[in-house]
Amino acid sequence: MSDNSATVDTERVDEHLKEIDKMFETQTIWQRLSILFTGLGKPRSSKEYKEAVIEAQRLSAPAAAIILPILFVVVLIVMSAGTAGEDRVIETQVMEAETIKELEKPEEIKPPEEQVDVDIDIPIDTPNVNVDTTEPISNQPMSPQPAPIDAALTIKSPVVLKNIYGVSRNAGMRGTSLRNYGGDKYTENAVMAALRWLKKTQNKDGSWNGQNKIAMTGLGILTFLAHGEKPGADSPEFGPTVQRALEYLLANQLKENSGGLPKGTFKGMDGNWYALPIAAYALCEAFGMTGNPNVKDAAEAALGPIIRGQHPTGGWTYKCNPAPDSSYAKYGGYRDDTSYMGWCAQALKAAKLSHLKVEGLPKAIKLAIKGFKKNAHKEGGFGYCGPGRGGLTSVGTLCMMLLGASNDKDVKNALNLMESWKPFFASRAELDALAKTPEFAKKGKEAVNAATSRLVSMKLPKVSLGGSTQYYFYYATQCKFHQGGKQWTNWNTAMKPPYVKAQIIEKDAIEDMKGKKCDIGHWRNADHYSSATMDTCLAALQLMVYYRYLPTTKQDAVKVEEEITASATDTDDITVDSVL
Repeated sequence: MSDNSATVDTERVDEHLKEIDKMFETQTIWQRLSILFTGLGKPRSSKEYKEAVIEAQRLSAPAAAIILPILFVVVLIVMSAGTAGEDRVIETQVMEAETIKELEKPEEIKPPEEQVDVDIDIPIDTPNVNVDTTEPISNQPMSPQPAPIDAALTIKSPVVLKNIYGVSRNAGMRGTSLRNYGGDKYTENAVMAALRWLKKTQNKDGSWNGQNKIAMTGLGILTFLAHGEKPGADSPEFGPTVQRALEYLLANQLKENSGGLPKGTFKGMDGNWYALPIAAYALCEAFGMTGNPNVKDAAEAALGPIIRGQHPTGGWTYKCNPAPDSSYAKYGGYRDDTSYMGWCAQALKAAKLSHLKVEGLPKAIKLAIKGFKKNAHKEGGFGYCGPGRGGLTSVGTLCMMLLGASNDKDVKNALNLMESWKPFFASRAELDALAKTPEFAKKGKEAVNAATSRLVSMKLPKVSLGGSTQYYFYYATQCKFHQGGKQWTNWNTAMKPPYVKAQIIEKDAIEDMKGKKCDIGHWRNADHYSSATMDTCLAALQLMVYYRYLPTTKQDAVKVEEEITASATDTDDITVDSVL
């Protein structure tokens, strides 16, 4: 009896020992998972189910240690992918980023019963840059012949405002911008023909002929720079042309006050000094694209007389004369000429973008906005030396846009006025043919002006722009481009065909850098003040608007640095608001 009992107890002890041994056995992950999934299918009161629950608790910690980091990484990838496309370019309504609120629409002001005569029909409303030979300028000290322009090309350009000059004008970006903003192979072919015409017609001293060599050389330089062509080896086909042109300006710039001309101006300027701001504009852009110290010094010297010649009212007049003019008492006592102011304002803006440090530059830019507003018409438009609604509307509008005042009510009203404008090209051949008809031939010296007015009215009836439509359209094209939207699309669609068609082509007239025969082309328009060089530069610049600058409706174009917005006050104080 006792022996049997001892035997039974030993067997049970062995069974328990085996179970204990199993508990301390090292099981593989697959065995543990088998216990888990098999046990979960058993009744809750069974041993297998309880073991499965215990196994689930044991496996939860390592599973969480693996799964949670993976989920965290996946979330980061999804978040980064979702924001990658949003930090590029943000559309805004005119010139500001989306964070800027639009100015409230001003209340419509009813015009008085009797309009004040503002004398806006002054015939001289575009650059008349004929050489004035009444002032002796010979034997004046000039800057010595500079070192080669490309000697400093290894210096990093001071322009850190990317996509404003160099980046937007390289070959790759030009193609992208042409596609994005409405250019095509026909506009670019016309531009290349124009650049080659300018190369072929350049004088040996680096200048171009026209109304005035200094002014025409400045325009020529601006045209090549707009295409991304720089002096030296960086531009194999056109680099030497740009270099000679820059050397011409530097060689003819006065280094000291002499003969009534201040330091920084140029030998051989026209009588009204249009050449000064045009040359300064070209030098500022050239420095922004090259970083050349010789060009920097020349640009800063040219800006000096412009800044010192600004009126307290914000504008400029011929010769950058800062003195008041009693004949303009009803306009604040100063003759503020919108056409002349346009070139001065563009020179100041180019200086700012190139990061030139010239005393008085920031103040001059702010004050210039006030000067343009002085010539703004309350119903929309800009006049010559007072309020007006003619062709100079495009000059005032663009300059206020460039100076940071796109949201000003005067700009918005002017853009509304310009909606009725339609681009066309009035050619010199058309004008000459019309002027020779009996109706106009009998007018003698007035035949050309009368024929010009008739030609413009035929192409754009019911809109009074004046006698220099292509000059006005040079500015208007940029206004529309910066405005964007349907206004730009409609303008561009109407502009391209007549401009491309109007170019005068000479077949196989020049060789490129590979020795291939290429066409050259130029334009001759019907403006009052016109020459082949000026007409060609302005038309080519219009056809390079797609990549010359980023449109100011893009955040990249306005967020590069602080911009300036004019207040609507009429006080003498310069009050501005930052757009950023």
